[in-house]
Amino acid sequence: MASLKQQVWGAGQELILSSDRSASHADESYFFDEDGLLVGALFLFSSGLDLAPYPVLRETLSKLNPVLDFYVNVANLSSKGSMDSSTLYETGDEKSTTQYLVLAAGDHPTLLQASITIDPYASLFSPYRREFLERLRNPTGTKPGQKLESQGAEDKEPFPSLQQFARGETAQLSYCGVQNYDIAADAYQKAITSGFSNKVRLAEAHHKLGLAWEGKEQYEKAKGEMLQSLAIRPNTPVVLNNLGTVYAKLGDKANARASFEKSVTLRPNYAIARYHLAEAYEPTDPKRAVSEYETYLALVEGIPEEADRIALVQRRIKDLKKP
Repeated sequence: MASLKQQVWGAGQELILSSDRSASHADESYFFDEDGLLVGALFLFSSGLDLAPYPVLRETLSKLNPVLDFYVNVANLSSKGSMDSSTLYETGDEKSTTQYLVLAAGDHPTLLQASITIDPYASLFSPYRREFLERLRNPTGTKPGQKLESQGAEDKEPFPSLQQFARGETAQLSYCGVQNYDIAADAYQKAITSGFSNKVRLAEAHHKLGLAWEGKEQYEKAKGEMLQSLAIRPNTPVVLNNLGTVYAKLGDKANARASFEKSVTLRPNYAIARYHLAEAYEPTDPKRAVSEYETYLALVEGIPEEADRIALVQRRIKDLKKP
């Protein structure tokens, strides 16, 4: 730990291992959220890493489609004031995203930056972010490269909001460890308090906070947040479906059914909303329930993840059709 430099990263912390001490010969940065969870890592090769000795990585890059091509000025590579063409690549697995920033892609690629992060934080770790490009332009102890204020992505939304929303997603969707609705609710509330100028983001933050309250069995709070989401961004099928499930848990059958009805009206092929609508009709209108269940079955045919629910629906249809 004595060799690691520590600095603030929003509500979390960044730990930096300099290239002269790291096994990768990169400036390694490890990013932790406020709960101490490692959410991403960045490897910066300020003088470039020749990929000739790394055939597996070269092969991987050759199979990826470029996400972005742009010119970059790298202080430690520039003997003149010119810029070099670079390419951003992205790959990943079920829960993580890996991104590579490569110079002169082709026969002699050179790696400048690589990042790996859990998916909710992926946008905060793009090597094209302005703060990370600036580390290439002006690495510690070197003469600054050409200053290009307009280059590199920069979020219009407050960083604390983006960071807390990602924290909420990580906790609510079990990206690391078990599902934690307490952390999710705390994070989404902080994201909303920090503020989003984008109405879609703000509406989704309220929606996700509603889901967190639902997970904590605080259904009135869940209903309030989902209604707030719909007030900002009306007619959103996913929110209407989830609001319907909250109404059902509150015993408000009429509003539950109305929410599911509106959800499938807006998105007729929304399978789970069809399923919920069928459940809502079962006690009072078995014929309509059968129709909705059959529509659900048609929509999910061949989807392995729905196998258990498909079997349940088939049994329900059989029972509802009994004379």
